[in-house]
Amino acid sequence: MFSASSPSLLDNEHILEIPPTSTAPEQGFSTAGACQRALINQLCLDAFLCMLREEFSVTSKIYPNHAALASIWEFVNGTAISFGSVRLILIPTLAMDGDELRVSQEWIDIPEWVGDYYLAVQVNPDEGWIRVYGYTNHQKIKTLGVYNPSDRTYSVESEDLIQDLNVLWLTTQYYPEVTRAEVTALQPLPQTQAENLLQRLGSNIKFPRLEIPFQLWGALLAHGGWRQRLYELRQGLTQQTSVIQWLTDGVSNFATQLGWSTREFLAAPSSMRSREASTVGLSRQLLVSNSIYELRVFSKGNAEELVWRFELRSSNPDNLIPSGFKLRLLTEDLQTFTNNEDTATAPVEQLYVEVMLESGEGIVWEVEPTPEDYEREILRF
Repeated sequence: MFSASSPSLLDNEHILEIPPTSTAPEQGFSTAGACQRALINQLCLDAFLCMLREEFSVTSKIYPNHAALASIWEFVNGTAISFGSVRLILIPTLAMDGDELRVSQEWIDIPEWVGDYYLAVQVNPDEGWIRVYGYTNHQKIKTLGVYNPSDRTYSVESEDLIQDLNVLWLTTQYYPEVTRAEVTALQPLPQTQAENLLQRLGSNIKFPRLEIPFQLWGALLAHGGWRQRLYELRQGLTQQTSVIQWLTDGVSNFATQLGWSTREFLAAPSSMRSREASTVGLSRQLLVSNSIYELRVFSKGNAEELVWRFELRSSNPDNLIPSGFKLRLLTEDLQTFTNNEDTATAPVEQLYVEVMLESGEGIVWEVEPTPEDYEREILRF
């Protein structure tokens, strides 16, 4: 991961230059506070990724993926990045006193969001630099941190932080430690309750994360499709995950960021007398276990019948899908249904699930092993 001979950071103060190309996110945000939060997170992220790349030659990834950042920064301060098996949570602040690390509860108590190490970062946009003034791990935040119910944050005093980032690099490579405390699972939300919460929180409420109990808020945010929908509602945007609309008017910018595009497929004949026909559907490349696969979604038969086929293939037509792979469909609130899954019990050319959907119904897809950069999304038909 990191070499023991890797150079130290730019100086003993861990001051990093914000790249000249770094700019505010292009997406909109519902409040001035959210705009500022997105800006300082973007500047912090750009500077830190630049340092990892240039100082340590490390390739890191944004968690869960780049397309999700706007829907996170709309509500929560912080950005998660990972390299290897380690996840860092960058927590930027404009405060220059550096007397504490204050972390939003979402990064500590949503199981899917938990990180290994949390970095306190001062951001000075005017002078173009950031400074990492300390870090700690998840377990210590849970045991040493003070929970503040008024703003739902955990705070750790600066004297309980480790100041030297080089210790972090050496620890991750040579002295692995237990970094994460146990976190209680959040109960999934029934779809009706989630829809009610989306309509309520999608209005002009200034602090939606403090409006409802954390167990409900955390479950809503952890579901990538619902979090994205809440973000859209607060921007006054139309639904960006409509498959019918993508096929009619073109794939939305958000879907393009996720990797979706339209493609023409050859549909297998339905009978001996039928001819091979083409159909236009959706395609998305997935990186699974270091190999590239293609997820296809297209209408089966007449569009009026509302039967849709989800299909997983290797991007290389000469390769088969290995034994043990699964393609699974779930309802919008992550419930199973009859014939919702296909499993490769031996190497196969394709996995597929066909489903009849009502107009406006949403579906969530999953693949096992989990694809890189995967986060649940709702495809609406």
